[in-house]
Amino acid sequence: MEDLREVMRHWVTGVSVVTAELEGRIHGMTVGSFVSISIDPPRIIVTLGNQTRTHKMVTQSGLFGVTFLTAEQQSVADRFAGVIPDEGDRMDGIEILRLAQNIPVIADGLGEMACRVIHQYNMPNSTLFVGEVLEARKEDKSTALIYGNRNYHPLEL
Repeated sequence: MEDLREVMRHWVTGVSVVTAELEGRIHGMTVGSFVSISIDPPRIIVTLGNQTRTHKMVTQSGLFGVTFLTAEQQSVADRFAGVIPDEGDRMDGIEILRLAQNIPVIADGLGEMACRVIHQYNMPNSTLFVGEVLEARKEDKSTALIYGNRNYHPLEL
């Protein structure tokens, strides 16, 4: 297992936050497991830990948002990854946009998506959610936040 961890540390990925809303409460978590699987029809995959609040909200609501973070949003990535301890609501001070079906996403990213769960695959510790993209927005930003070898890095696009 340690060999796999070492290999995966060298896999570089974009950083995104998945958000969901249930009973008027919004929550989110940083994920590195985002994949676009089809443009037509528009489909993506995210994987969420089974014990997380975001997982519960996505499972119950059937809807979620995705925000691709910019290099300037590293503190947002840390906050939603739990690196910065929760002192109250993670959403405090975070600007939210509403997309299709009133799905909340974090503002000012590289781009945002509103998704509806169309399939989910349960694994021992996490669930893989296949989402139908209902709306996608590109923002006027040019530096992505990426993660590799246990560190964040900027990537000029």
